[in-house]
Amino acid sequence: MKQIQSDLWETSVESPFPGLTTHAYLWIRDNGNVLFYNTSQQNEIQQMAALGGVAYQLLSHRDELGGSINQIRDLYAAKLGGHRAELEAFAEVCQPDIVFEQRQWLFDDLEVIPTPGHTPGSCCFLAKSSEGSTVLFTGDTLYWSDTGLRPGLLPFSDRDQLIQSLSVLETVSPDLVCSSAFSGQDGFKTMGGDWAEQLAIAKWLLEQQS
Repeated sequence: MKQIQSDLWETSVESPFPGLTTHAYLWIRDNGNVLFYNTSQQNEIQQMAALGGVAYQLLSHRDELGGSINQIRDLYAAKLGGHRAELEAFAEVCQPDIVFEQRQWLFDDLEVIPTPGHTPGSCCFLAKSSEGSTVLFTGDTLYWSDTGLRPGLLPFSDRDQLIQSLSVLETVSPDLVCSSAFSGQDGFKTMGGDWAEQLAIAKWLLEQQS
């Protein structure tokens, strides 16, 4: 695992199928560590014990479901969270302990922001880091590429919903953005004040597609 700031670790890259690369992120916090997304890296799942384990595993959408979720739940008694619109897909693996439906503060340092479009139950998570920064976990709603932040529009996605979701994300100002899937060199990037510009380009790209 790679430490990217004092309270945040990135798992090794995985390729669930050709053309797709992903990371998961472990957020270290006093009130229980949070694992965003999912990983099947066996050695890293075990290494998480030395970092305090996993109290919560939060999925941004159904594509992150996999057998390792049950392993993480059994090993750490982790509570699993996901959106109500993804429950049919969850049922094929396990039932979530925490179900999101609307924008809400899950904890005093973590906000759930539903962003349907990539899938009906896609969510982003905004965390208040112990460093004083804010970290946005975008799942596949937005992903990093070599040319910047791009919208997660696939043949099964809803373009209009995704445009609306990006408008919702205009209400936040993250210091660090961590996507799940990525096609560039890294799955995370420090914003340095260019969040609004990156988001505007992503929306423009969506609006050009019929």
